[in-house]
Amino acid sequence: MKVSCLQENLQRALAQVSRAVATKTALPVLGNVLLATEDGRLRIAATNLEIGITTWIGASIDEPGRITVDARLLSEFVNTLPNAPVSLTVEEPRATLQVQCGRDKAGINGIDADDFPVIPRLEGDAYAAEVDPQALREMIAQVEFAAATDESRPVLAGVLARFEGETLTLAAADGFRLAVRHGELAAPVAERLDIIVPARAMRELARILGDHTDPVRLAITPTQSQLLVRVGETEFLSRLIDGTFPDFKQIIPRDFNTRLELGRDAFLNAVRRASYFARDNNDVVRLEVHAGEEEFMPGNIEVSANAAERGNSQSFVDASVTGPETQIAFNARYLADVLTVLKNGQVLVGMNGTNQAGVVRAVGTEDYTHVIMPMVIGAH
Repeated sequence: MKVSCLQENLQRALAQVSRAVATKTALPVLGNVLLATEDGRLRIAATNLEIGITTWIGASIDEPGRITVDARLLSEFVNTLPNAPVSLTVEEPRATLQVQCGRDKAGINGIDADDFPVIPRLEGDAYAAEVDPQALREMIAQVEFAAATDESRPVLAGVLARFEGETLTLAAADGFRLAVRHGELAAPVAERLDIIVPARAMRELARILGDHTDPVRLAITPTQSQLLVRVGETEFLSRLIDGTFPDFKQIIPRDFNTRLELGRDAFLNAVRRASYFARDNNDVVRLEVHAGEEEFMPGNIEVSANAAERGNSQSFVDASVTGPETQIAFNARYLADVLTVLKNGQVLVGMNGTNQAGVVRAVGTEDYTHVIMPMVIGAH
């Protein structure tokens, strides 16, 4: 192989795929990046067998070929080179990659590309859908954090993606909270399909979507074992989790005895203040709803936390209250997480008493719902 390309293009491509490089693995080739000539361009790919990322850059190809080399070493070396043409030459039979830019050069020992896992490609006959990348990126941000972080129940460590009609629904739950977001597909799909994507993979996909604006293509392999996404010159692959996601519609309360509407920023700041004290008390933050004294007086919500060793805090946030006064306790981090991803200035909090799940959503829209299980309230 003998090719040359621009340093900035190579550096950007290596940064893109390096997120799929395995860090701890018994297979040395998974710590490598694949460089291969293909259709007049240079293909750069990495996989850890959970996800795979492939991207293509323009290159001048004198001799076709392919090799895998240590991803970190190549990236570190290329990052320090000047912004000028870089030549990549494979020296046989020892499979060494010679990297040269002006007078700077390095020889990096490689592993035969035949040992590199095959990364599936987007094929025409796979189940496919198209979606706006910025809408998808926001959808992922609003649900992925609610997935479980441990692997004891693999299904809950993933994000459900449901394709149905003209709607894409993403849902994640960890047993204590549930996030559900609906969005539009660019065109309707012929049949409903549910897949479960690892939450880690969803986070990587959101990064790859970046600031792309052209519709992205989501395809599922015929075996329904992998998701493939095409974003510009990059293809992203993730394995899917086998199993059935809980019926989230059964978990979302339909009606609320008490409804609050209040400013997101003021509520989030009050929760954060309380969380500093709640750290030493299982992150318990208590919400107490007070109706207005008279018809024209706004109600409020008291956000408090109490830690025997540290002290306590109370904050009050004005709120429009419908229904009876009530109180409930939530995990401070769970509450802060959902308020952080809501962009709308006003949020709705729905409650059905102390021991029932609460709901948080933006005022004026039903496309995002967040359900949080309550915590046991002890004495003040």
